[in-house]
Amino acid sequence: QVQLVESGGGLVQAGGSLRLSCAASGRTFGNYVMGWFRQAPGKEREFVQAISWNGGTTYYAGSGKGRFTISRDNAKSTVYLQMNSLKPEDTAVYYCAASAAVVVGSRPEEYDYWGQGTKVTVSS
Repeated sequence: QVQLVESGGGLVQAGGSLRLSCAASGRTFGNYVMGWFRQAPGKEREFVQAISWNGGTTYYAGSGKGRFTISRDNAKSTVYLQMNSLKPEDTAVYYCAASAAVVVGSRPEEYDYWGQGTKVTVSS
């Protein structure tokens, strides 16, 4: 089992920045691909970004490309999502997830463990 706890969400004005963190516990963090997803009210869960076990490969969705950056610190068992130039359409609950797969994936079904989410609200 892997337990994931997100933090860092909140209310920010458009154009602002937030850094989300996801702390993992349980099995060896470095064995897992880590991803960030988001879900806005009334919408399906959407892939944001993912990162390989050693940080060597990252995978970006179109919505955050150029504005969001995923990173990880295996020594701290933590994955981060730096979000810059935030827009009102970025408003959502953001979830981190862990995948035991070898490749970095973008589909929710590829991920085995999920956090409970942290809410991000971007005001215009």
